Amino acid sequence: MEFLSDYGLFLAKAITFVIVVAMIIGLVASAGQKAKPEKLKVKYLNDKLKQSKENLQALVLSKAELKALKKEQKKSEKSDTEENKPKVYVLNFNGDIKASQSEQLKDEITALLSMGDHVDEVVVNVESGGGMVHQYGYAASQLDRIKAQGIPLTICVDKVAASGGYMMAVVADKIIAAPFAVIGSIGVIAQLPNFNRLLKKNDIDFEVHTAGEYKRTLTVFGENTDKARDKFREDLKDVHVLFKGFIHQHRPSVDIERVANGDVWYGQDALKQNLVDLVCTSDDYLLSRCKEADVYMLSSEQKKPLLKRLGASSQSALNNAIEHGLNKLAFHKWYM
Repeated sequence: MEFLSDYGLFLAKAITFVIVVAMIIGLVASAGQKAKPEKLKVKYLNDKLKQSKENLQALVLSKAELKALKKEQKKSEKSDTEENKPKVYVLNFNGDIKASQSEQLKDEITALLSMGDHVDEVVVNVESGGGMVHQYGYAASQLDRIKAQGIPLTICVDKVAASGGYMMAVVADKIIAAPFAVIGSIGVIAQLPNFNRLLKKNDIDFEVHTAGEYKRTLTVFGENTDKARDKFREDLKDVHVLFKGFIHQHRPSVDIERVANGDVWYGQDALKQNLVDLVCTSDDYLLSRCKEADVYMLSSEQKKPLLKRLGASSQSALNNAIEHGLNKLAFHKWYM
C-alpha cells in the first residue's frame, strides 16, 4: 500500500509538471503571435425564422397540410424574389462600466456605412446600466454617425438602458423598450473612499504635488478640503448639465427637468414620459421587420493570442468584481 501511495504521488507530480511545461510553452509561443484581423460575421435572420417555422410545422401539421403549405410558399417565394426588399442590419451592444464594446461597435458601423445606399435601417440592441462619461459619450457618437448619413436608427432595449446606456439610446430615431426594461437614470454619480485618517493613525505621510489649482481635487489618500469638495461637486453638476442638454437635443419632447433627477422608469411608464416610442421586445420588432425586409445580424470578433486572451479574462473578472461591489455600495443605482 505504501508503494502504491508513493507511486500515485510520483505520477501526480509528473503529470502536473508536464501540464505546467506545456502551458509555459504555449504562453511563450502565443506571446509572439499577432492578433488576427477582425472578422465580420453576418447572419440572415429571415432564414433562421423560416427554419424554426418549418421545423414546427413539420411536427404539428399533417402531410396534406404540409403539401398545400409548401405550394403556397413557392408562390410567395417567387413573388418575393421579384421585390427589392429593404435591408435592415442588426447590431448588439452589451455595455460595461468602460463601454468596452465601443471599438467593436465603431468597426461594425464603419462596415455598414461603406455600403452606402444598401442600408435602409440599422437596429441596435442596447443593454447597459451606464458607466464612464467619456466612454459612453464616444459610444453615442458612433451611433450618431448612422444618423448623419440619413439612415434610420432604431434602438431596442430588452433589459436596461440607464444613464450612459440611455445616452446611447436617445440618439435613435425610435426607441423600443420591453415592458419591464429599465429606462432613464439621467444623473451623474461619483464616489471614492478616503484613507487619510488611517494613514495618519499609522504615521504614514502621503503627498500630492500638482501644477494647476484644480489638477487634483478629491483624493483617496490625501486630506480633502471643503474647497476641493465644492469643486468636485461643481464638476459633477457641469457633467449633469451636459447630459441633460444632450437628451433635450435628441428628444425635445421630453420634460427634461422632470426626468433628469436620476430616477428610472419601466417600459410603459417610460413611454408616458416620452423616454421611449414603443413598448415591445426586440424579438417582436425584428419578427415584424422580417415580414417586409431582409434582416441581417452583424457581429465582429477579433481572435487574440492566448496570452492576451488570458489577460483579458483576468481583467474582465476583476472588472466584474469591482462593478458588482460598486453596485452594492450604490444600492443598485447606475453610473453615468
